[in-house]
Amino acid sequence: MITEEQAREHIVDLLEYIGEDPSREGLKETPDRILRMFSEIFRGYDPAQAPRITTFPNGQDGIVYDNMIVDSGSFYSLCEHHCRTFFGQYWFAYLPNPKGRILGLSKVGRVVDYCASRLQVQERLVQDVVQMLTEALGQENPPLGMALILKGRHMCKESRGARKSGEMTTTYLTGAFRRNPQVRAEFLSYIK
Repeated sequence: MITEEQAREHIVDLLEYIGEDPSREGLKETPDRILRMFSEIFRGYDPAQAPRITTFPNGQDGIVYDNMIVDSGSFYSLCEHHCRTFFGQYWFAYLPNPKGRILGLSKVGRVVDYCASRLQVQERLVQDVVQMLTEALGQENPPLGMALILKGRHMCKESRGARKSGEMTTTYLTGAFRRNPQVRAEFLSYIK
């Protein structure tokens, strides 16, 4: 593991490598800004910053819920191949187990953000999110199924190399979403 000072020196070296003068006025504070940015955007490596995923016993307030619950939002990550941003929309759904637990729905976005705060590939990101949420709901009475779709634009494709715009779509389906075409179709109808 390198020290913060060593990391700062490496950033200065990289600025020099690309032909910049790290001592010029506009760049003097850049190494420190980059280190602070890294602490923020790579918080997914710090287990202490993992979101606390609140769950509730299904039926706790007199309502046993076993229908589909759907959430959506945005995500931002950095690809592990070129350290370029990829970002887009996510759609998440799950079928609670009547004898299991219910997710605090605001936690879905926090889990997406946490898992996206590492060098990633979109194919792993969908799996990481579903796995973390599944674990939070417990093994005793797991959800009847989970689904996550990510649609992302990749700057490594758009701003270098191929220089083509477009979206990549990845899915991760478990339980009823994987086995039952009607459940899958219902979920897909919500995201059109």
